[in-house]
Amino acid sequence: MTLDHVQAETFHARRGALKNAFTYGVDFVLTDFSDAHPRLISRNRFNLWSLWDRHHGGRRGQGHGLAWFRGVLAARGMPLRGTQLLLLTQPSFLWFHFNPVSFWIALRDGQPCAFVAEVNNTFGGRHCYFCAHEDFRPIRKSDQLTANKLMHVSPFQRVEGLYRFNFHLSESDVSIRIAYENGSQGVLATLKGRRSPATSAGLLHAALRRPLGAARVLALIHWQAAILAVKRAPFLRKQPAPKVLVSDSSNFAKARQ
Repeated sequence: MTLDHVQAETFHARRGALKNAFTYGVDFVLTDFSDAHPRLISRNRFNLWSLWDRHHGGRRGQGHGLAWFRGVLAARGMPLRGTQLLLLTQPSFLWFHFNPVSFWIALRDGQPCAFVAEVNNTFGGRHCYFCAHEDFRPIRKSDQLTANKLMHVSPFQRVEGLYRFNFHLSESDVSIRIAYENGSQGVLATLKGRRSPATSAGLLHAALRRPLGAARVLALIHWQAAILAVKRAPFLRKQPAPKVLVSDSSNFAKARQ
């Protein structure tokens, strides 16, 4: 069973003439969706913290959990035998759920060989970016995988340009870097934290230290949006999410052609 608590720090910095940057703490869990949990976190059941299959793996609110991720991997030819499948996500807090991004991760011999960045915006949209090397060899921390940006995330950034992903997961820590680039504009986002087995004491401490969980994250997103509005950043109208739910990283898509 894998259920780790990742007390992480996320950093965001805007690229371009108009500068803005912030750092805040956030709580993630790394799970294989087994049913054995500490008392304060549950699967598909209300609790202080909870994980719900319907929130992940598929259309937003209509998820199928690990079964969806297995299907994504199988459709792209990745061998599933001997592969460990995990989800890195912010759990629901009480009744509230929102995740800017979660990561589905496929491990072989303890090393990530593929991942899906499951991106959600505040307008109800979702798009998933599948990233892997063409031969599914291990993804090293220094490896950079790129994907075209296809979904409206921020009203202050266009649906153009690309993402550059650096991904690292070890037995002790998580380190993810996402650089969005569109000419001289863009955003740098990082997520870093230490892994430790989830315990009720640790989860209670997280609830007291960073109260309201995902609701707090959503409030911080809107607070930063207000700061950009005050700085008179150009505001763009919402665009619908792409009809296709999953797109492949540039290298992988090219290899499949």
